[in-house]
Amino acid sequence: MSISLGQILLGTASAALQIEGNLPRTNWHDWAEAGHIADGTTPHPTTDHWNRWREDNELMADLGLQIARISVEWARIEPEEGRIDRAALERYREEIEDLRARGIRPMVTLHHFGNPGWLEDQGGFTVEESVGKFLGFVERVVSGLGDLVDDWVTINEPNVYATQGFMFGEGPPGETSWPKLRRVIRHLAVAHCEAYRMIHSLLDGPGRSVAVTFAHHVRHFEPMNPGNPLHRAFTRIDDELFHRSVEKAFFSGIFDAFVGKPSREIEPGRYADVIAVNYYSRTAVTGLKDGVFPGVETTDLGWEIYPEGIVEVSRVLHERYGLPIWITENGCADNGDADSLERFRCRFLLAHLEAMASSGLPFERYYHWCFVDNWEWSEGMVPRFGLVHLDRKTLARTPKPSARMFKELIQAGAITDEIRERYSEPR
Repeated sequence: MSISLGQILLGTASAALQIEGNLPRTNWHDWAEAGHIADGTTPHPTTDHWNRWREDNELMADLGLQIARISVEWARIEPEEGRIDRAALERYREEIEDLRARGIRPMVTLHHFGNPGWLEDQGGFTVEESVGKFLGFVERVVSGLGDLVDDWVTINEPNVYATQGFMFGEGPPGETSWPKLRRVIRHLAVAHCEAYRMIHSLLDGPGRSVAVTFAHHVRHFEPMNPGNPLHRAFTRIDDELFHRSVEKAFFSGIFDAFVGKPSREIEPGRYADVIAVNYYSRTAVTGLKDGVFPGVETTDLGWEIYPEGIVEVSRVLHERYGLPIWITENGCADNGDADSLERFRCRFLLAHLEAMASSGLPFERYYHWCFVDNWEWSEGMVPRFGLVHLDRKTLARTPKPSARMFKELIQAGAITDEIRERYSEPR
């Protein structure tokens, strides 16, 4: 049975720090230098996209991508506090112009986990002054690129950024501090709300539709043992702290007791034009850390493959905020085997897209994470999330079966029986 994808546009997502190489110092350069990356790699060269962007854009066009979520790196544009690299901003402009010329609609993320080294030295987003410095960066970028870009993500996964760096020690600066975690989320939320207003004030005009949002990492939480009252309690706690408190501040400008009252006045209201969901997996809850149910199919990073969750988490958000839904990240680590570049990515993609298309929810976009295998933060270069294979020695790009399937899905505008049969078990 053929399943129409309706109005869902298909494309890919990426982050500058994970693909570009040749970057000025960031918080992640420091983290890598301190030996925290599993395979010993660093944010250079990754995929060398800074030099190979034309090749990547051409390959995107060859695959028929309709949309692309990219990011600009703050350290690239402002390598020293107050010094703007105009050439870097112009280079981003050239890349975006090329995407548009190829018929690919760009979405730009302004903060995707990366802080300039000078900001990190000052305490990053643990200090209130970071908000004003971020807003200055936003104004420069939007003033320089705003005539080319209608769709903006202010901040990517604030809940993950905060918990990685200040609870679980999985990202820079690798601390465990409840007060700092709360301050970081609060400052990011203020930065987002003010950036939302700023971007609209700079870009809104007759005949133009500008969409501003934040990319919200959402997991489907379930108790490992529903009969265990502790598991049930932590499921509610995890959901409230990781999702709901953050959402209230970012979507509505409402700062609860967990996030804390901001020093800047933020009027309650609407601070997102679409619901942007980054969804990867389901968590089996026993406490505050992630867990996996026994016997489930998992990716190469041990994350459960749970397609129903993409609808379940999106439905909750849509019922709360009533906005269209864009999946701004979804993908899996699939390193393949001796016989193929990937083992299950095609089935993963088909299952998630089929769940979306059959849900009755207003899904409008799907950005697959990611385009080319890239540098996956503290995991390094080992996990392969891309539709396109990267040879780590030569940096050559080779489309995987999932890339060819993606192209066929875009051309057909549907999940057809032929596509499903051809790619469910890729060769």
